[in-house]
Amino acid sequence: MTKEALKKLIQTAAGTIPADTVIKNCKVFNVFTGQFVQGDIALCGGQIAGVGAYSGEEEVDAGGRYAVPGFIDSHIHIESSYLSPEELGRLLVPHGGTTIIADPHEIVNVCGIRGLDYMMAAAENTALDVEFMLPSCVPATPFEHAGAVIDAPQMAEPIRRDKILGLGEFMNFPGVVDADDMVLDKLMAAKEAGKLIDGHSPGLSGLALNGYAAARIQGDHECSTVEDMEARLSLGMYVLLRQGSACHDLRALIKGVTPENSRRCLLCSDDRQPRTILDQGHLDDHLRICVEEGLDPATALRMATLNAAECFRLYDRGAIAPGYRADIVLLDDLEEFHVDRVWIRGVLAAEKGEYLLPVEHCPIDDVMSSVHIRDFSVERLKMHLKSGHVHTIQIQPGGVVTKKGTAHIPLDEAGEFLWSKDRDIAKVAVVERHHETGNVACAFLEGYGIQEGAIALSIAHDSHNVIVVGVSDEEMAFAVERLKEQGGGIVLVKDGKIVDSMPMPIAGLMSDQSGQWVAEKLESIHENAYRELGIHRSVEPVMTLCFMSLAVIPELKLTDMGLFDVTRFQFIPVEAEG
Repeated sequence: MTKEALKKLIQTAAGTIPADTVIKNCKVFNVFTGQFVQGDIALCGGQIAGVGAYSGEEEVDAGGRYAVPGFIDSHIHIESSYLSPEELGRLLVPHGGTTIIADPHEIVNVCGIRGLDYMMAAAENTALDVEFMLPSCVPATPFEHAGAVIDAPQMAEPIRRDKILGLGEFMNFPGVVDADDMVLDKLMAAKEAGKLIDGHSPGLSGLALNGYAAARIQGDHECSTVEDMEARLSLGMYVLLRQGSACHDLRALIKGVTPENSRRCLLCSDDRQPRTILDQGHLDDHLRICVEEGLDPATALRMATLNAAECFRLYDRGAIAPGYRADIVLLDDLEEFHVDRVWIRGVLAAEKGEYLLPVEHCPIDDVMSSVHIRDFSVERLKMHLKSGHVHTIQIQPGGVVTKKGTAHIPLDEAGEFLWSKDRDIAKVAVVERHHETGNVACAFLEGYGIQEGAIALSIAHDSHNVIVVGVSDEEMAFAVERLKEQGGGIVLVKDGKIVDSMPMPIAGLMSDQSGQWVAEKLESIHENAYRELGIHRSVEPVMTLCFMSLAVIPELKLTDMGLFDVTRFQFIPVEAEG
């Protein structure tokens, strides 16, 4: 801020000169007192000059609506929306989103720092303020092949960038607790730069959780129970209450929010797909759920604004008060939280559900052509099993946690699996797509329900190799080849033909199309997955499958290197003992 700008702000706040814009006749939420005050909001140069009785060069009648600070999503992966940053911003802003804390973990695992550079450049093209965390675990574990390796020396430059708030969710929590030397180097890179460290520690408890918190991990979005939440709050951590397209923890965790701990509670979506946003909204949906579950609106609004701003040291926002950023949302009510208008830095960015500003897209050339598969054929899917007693990855509907199961499966004379409609077990494979290693690992998935054909994705958290499941090796191989030809994304096949597909040219993770197009295409893919492939309607076919290789979430997952027991943190054979 220049001296002249500061002078103008002070004079505007004091009523000496007219404001640039005045939002009149609104009930202004004061996050500091928890009260709503009738008054006007004076804006000056992208900041709030004051709340009171003001006149301005432009005056806007709020019609008695509630004025609240812009909403801050405290943890989100843009890539999991399958949209570019520009398109995600166009969808979120009309729902009151003015800031998101984005962890580009997915694209950096595919493209390295080149992917981070693309995301930061693209984010400049949206009114939504995208603040970034530097991915901490690339690869997420040493038990898979990612597209890049980001170690402590490579973090030295990006961690110091202005738009990088800190180190993203540290998923290698065993490495932290064990004080692994390479992990300590990464933690020190953030500490020496004076930056935050975000957390990810599902199931961690007791003294091990103490060890994790001792590294001054700022918060955790992986709480699934009130007990998990209370344990982390008691250690001085923030808890991010998650409500995404895949994981729905918010209703359960709200029961643990109290007047004493609410200021350490934030709201986040983690993963939010376009159809969820278009049908349910963003943090406006979170707020709706909070009030439905008995939380008072003032507490809920703080969780979406001031709490998040303070947690991530964004001290210029999160409140409607003199000198704060003019990120303001007008709400029709405090039950449905219907958003009427949104200002970002004093500019009207959305009205009546429509994004008002032009959308320009950053070139994607540097993050295209990301599917590199060598020596793949149907023969690579053969398993040559000696026993039909095998471990299975058991899907648990409604989340990304799986169970470690066992089953007896039929084999042919060569030791190959014989798929049967009578058994809800199918072969699943992960094919390495970054370095042409030729790695292919196979296992068995239980509870997915597939009855015909195959489905293949280039989205497979967290290293994003190709994952495919089907009723025969031939259908699976055909799906992988078609996916390679289209440059990544999603492919559904049946009887040797493509049933449906969605190309994702941006790192094999994101579409270059509009949010509405992606939402409609995903609807088509989901319906064809259910109708044509027979996948259980209780299972989200795409997001469920893409988490089956996430080797940091219990209990059993599959990477390109083999079947991984997350609870034991080691590979296990597909064939089970006994």
